[in-house]
Amino acid sequence: MPKVTVDGIEIEVPQGATVLQAAELAGKEIPRFCYHERLSIAGNCRMCLVEVKPGPPKPQASCALPAAEGQEIRTDSEMVKKAREGVMEFLLINHPLDCPICDQGGECDLQDQAMAYGKGGSRYEENKRAVTEKYMGPIVKTAMTRCIHCTRCVRFSEEVAGVEEIGAIGRGEGMEITSYLEGAVHSELSGNVVDLCPVGALTSKPYAFEARPWELTKTLGIDVMDGVGTNIRIDSRGREVLRALPRVNDDVNEEWATDKTRHAIDGLMKRRLDKPYVRKNGKLEEASWNEAFQAIADVNAGSSVAAIAGDLVDCETMYAAKKLLKSMKSDMLEGRQTGLSYDVSNLAAVNFNSTIAGIEEADVILLVSTNPRWEASLVNTRIRKAVRKGGAKVYGIGPEADQTYPVEWLGDDMGALAKQPKALADALKGAERPAIILGGGALSVEGAHGAALKLASKYKLIRDGWNGFNVLHIGASRTGGLMLGYAFDGGIKAIAAKKPKLLFALGADEMNYEAFKDSFKVFIGHHGDAGAHAADVILPGAAYTEKNGTYVNLEGRVQRSNKAIFAPGDAREDWSILRALSDVMGKTLPFDSFEELRAKMAKDHPELAQEGLVAFDWAPPAGLPDKPTGQGVHPIKDFYLTNSIARASATMQRCSAELLHADDELMEAAE
Repeated sequence: MPKVTVDGIEIEVPQGATVLQAAELAGKEIPRFCYHERLSIAGNCRMCLVEVKPGPPKPQASCALPAAEGQEIRTDSEMVKKAREGVMEFLLINHPLDCPICDQGGECDLQDQAMAYGKGGSRYEENKRAVTEKYMGPIVKTAMTRCIHCTRCVRFSEEVAGVEEIGAIGRGEGMEITSYLEGAVHSELSGNVVDLCPVGALTSKPYAFEARPWELTKTLGIDVMDGVGTNIRIDSRGREVLRALPRVNDDVNEEWATDKTRHAIDGLMKRRLDKPYVRKNGKLEEASWNEAFQAIADVNAGSSVAAIAGDLVDCETMYAAKKLLKSMKSDMLEGRQTGLSYDVSNLAAVNFNSTIAGIEEADVILLVSTNPRWEASLVNTRIRKAVRKGGAKVYGIGPEADQTYPVEWLGDDMGALAKQPKALADALKGAERPAIILGGGALSVEGAHGAALKLASKYKLIRDGWNGFNVLHIGASRTGGLMLGYAFDGGIKAIAAKKPKLLFALGADEMNYEAFKDSFKVFIGHHGDAGAHAADVILPGAAYTEKNGTYVNLEGRVQRSNKAIFAPGDAREDWSILRALSDVMGKTLPFDSFEELRAKMAKDHPELAQEGLVAFDWAPPAGLPDKPTGQGVHPIKDFYLTNSIARASATMQRCSAELLHADDELMEAAE
């Protein structure tokens, strides 16, 4: 490891580190605009200039200069100070003086660095350049006159998102950043360029002119739009969530978030259930909580009661419902609301064992009836990284879909999983870290799970320090539900066959309610979606931003989300609804507060007591059917409308209409 001196401080730096990284290890701040630790080095902005000896007697760009043994680095010399002032003066030549009306105000790197490193005045007296606005879709708003050509957005779209639709035209002062043919950017990760832009050239269109950052209350939370468990910061004002921004977690989402995570939040205020309802004479009518509870108690279901958990539910709610059903002597619990029925005797066999970060190390990956770009976009970026940086080879069985990286598709016949084509077999045999990823579509095919486990054994996907067997769950509640026992033998069809008198639907909006037409259906949820339409009693619950909750992501990582705002109207937190209902039904639950509930859950399920990755022992079930037939399917038909919150979101509806079901040919470029 090379030793360098930074402003008189001698430090050791890792081999291959840059001078900028060396300076930061020494505790020195280096201003930058184009450099970003997760993107390739461009060296465009020249803001990171430092003085380095031995070397030419001039400032050098620290982001692109490797640290070498014996270097003397100065970040505070007069030469460096003047160089930075000069660079800042150049950057501000054409930048408009519109800070008061810029949506980046208060979160602008250019503003901060101009104050810290600029001169305080400009010698430029000519006319400023003006650049026409560009249309980049429903998510990204442009003000391209502000652009300083750092190319962060270009590099992100090419390297991380894998959608080469943002680029540069022209040279020098005439250079412009634009989308391909000035059309919408067809990426489910486009919103990340707003966070990356250091100058306010790209801002958030749905959030435009809604608030200033200092007005917002910031709450740490977990996203529920997919099974990844993206770490987010919920920005709220009053009783409304205005923004959801990603937090840095290198093990989960790095610092990215999908457009659905960011912008489905406007659906939290639409189509909300804020009062209890009871169905009378075939019509839902407003009722009091006591009336609604009494209507449920009057069913006198005995032990003929079932609970179906939806995809957005927290572990505490599922635990409370489980305790209520247990007190009624029922074990009919199910979280696979779309009808899946796979073996759960060993949770490792239905877990993403490579881990989200670990899949980057795979050298051969087999995708089985899954579209990770839609089902778990931030897992897909990891696979793309494995391909780009590690040279991983990816094969696919199932319907073809653009994954932003090369995939050798082996057809959509699921029989290929049992009888592997030669190309796949040879690749798996020679792989050091082979991996398989089964999607929800694969688990719906009889024999696919068994065939995948057999393949894992045959090609030694599980070896010292590596487990390459992965199941990709779509729902945020799925892994937590499996840990809590929400997996009835035979799945939801087996529960329907028992014809329960009473059915609790915990935010279950994707299930087929026709199968329970003879059951008295109680919907506990937050949106007027499919579940509410089918219900006999509606009990208004809280959305994920309106309650504390524990969520377990697809790799078995336990994470906690915090309450940001209160639920609207008469809506209550789901656990408290179940607690109050238990009193009326004469089955009082053994907790009176959320803390007591969480303590009880931790006692019964110690694996949920602490945040972090749960270790599942590998003991796969034997004797499963292993001869799959038929075609694979992709369970997600529309990325932007996968749950009740997203379907209520005007932004997601527009994204769906414009990006998936039509083209933006009618949109004005400067809109």
